[in-house]
Amino acid sequence: MKKIPSFTIDHIRLKRGIYVSRQDFIGNEVVTTFDVRMKEPNREPVLSPSAIHTIEHLAATFLRNHSEWADRIVYWGPMGCLTGNYLLVKGDVTSTEILPLIKEVFAFVASFEGDVPGASARDCGNYLLMNLPEARWEANKYLKEVLECAAEENLIYPQ
Repeated sequence: MKKIPSFTIDHIRLKRGIYVSRQDFIGNEVVTTFDVRMKEPNREPVLSPSAIHTIEHLAATFLRNHSEWADRIVYWGPMGCLTGNYLLVKGDVTSTEILPLIKEVFAFVASFEGDVPGASARDCGNYLLMNLPEARWEANKYLKEVLECAAEENLIYPQ
């Protein structure tokens, strides 16, 4: 079988950051998939399942309620390798253009207090797999160490 494009990225050199993973056409619409990479693959511990699950609930809720972006958000969800998340948006959007929104998302998660949206048996298939303190810590770390000082190496895949 042919390798899919995401398996052709050099994960040995990949830094934490935000990358355009792919762009697809659905009819006349472009959908941009972003690799929101929170951990350096194979070089640091991955996100815990409970932290990334909590981040998923908070980020998806924030994005789908965003005053400017809500109607362009297609999907937010965790990577199976637990090193980050995927964000799919309608339109031809670059990493530089999406960076301010991702900063907002992670600032929201880092400062969130209260009940995690959708964290109930009625609303979620594994609602007990949540850890808000850890999610806040991971979000703040990513915000401070990567998003607030993002350079080209954090926005363009290594060649």
